[in-house]
Amino acid sequence: MSDVRHVLVLPDRDTAEEVAGELADRFGVAEEPQLVRDALAGEDDAEDAQWLVVVEDADGRLAPSALDELAAEYEGWLEAP
Repeated sequence: MSDVRHVLVLPDRDTAEEVAGELADRFGVAEEPQLVRDALAGEDDAEDAQWLVVVEDADGRLAPSALDELAAEYEGWLEAP
């Protein structure tokens, strides 16, 4: 199976860090998720940035629906591949 990358979109850095921790607790994600600041198009203000949590899923064992539910608990969502 090819590597799968899941991208969760969250409202701010603190939330993204919290979700990254939850991924290890809930899903046993061993590899540290990558946090990426995603400035909204045309916005320079840091307050208008979303944060992405990028999760590598080499074994394809993470259910997108479960990841989407986790993100939704933090007012975020799972980006469609």
